[in-house]
Amino acid sequence: MITIVSILSAALIYGIKGNVDVAKETRVESDIKAIITQIKVYEARNLQPPTTEQGLKALVEVPTIEPIPERWTQLLEEMPKDPWKRELRYVYPAKRSKADYDVFSLGADGIESADDIGNWKLSAQK
Repeated sequence: MITIVSILSAALIYGIKGNVDVAKETRVESDIKAIITQIKVYEARNLQPPTTEQGLKALVEVPTIEPIPERWTQLLEEMPKDPWKRELRYVYPAKRSKADYDVFSLGADGIESADDIGNWKLSAQK
C-alpha cells in the first residue's frame, strides 16, 4: 500500500512540476511582449532602440554609453528578470529574429541554446 501511494505521489509531483514549467514559460513570453512595447516607446522617443551595449538597462536608467538619448524617460522600474531570476537578454541588431532586436530568456537551463525563449518564438506563434 505504501509503495502504491509513493508511486502515485511521485506521478502527481511530476505532473505538477510540468505545469510549473509551462507557467514560467508563459510568464516570460508575456514579459517579453511587454518589454518589446517599452523598447518601441524608447525608439519612438529617441529615433532608435537601445544598443546591445546599453541593453535593457536603458529602459531603467539613462544610458552612459553612446548614443546618449536626448529624450530619455524611465520606462521600467527595474531590470527585467525571467522566472528563473536571471536578467533577460537583449541584442540589437537581431541575430535570431526577423525583428530589429532580440529579447530573450535563457530558459530553465540558463545556457544560451535552442531552448531559449525569445521574440523569435513569439513571432512564429502568430
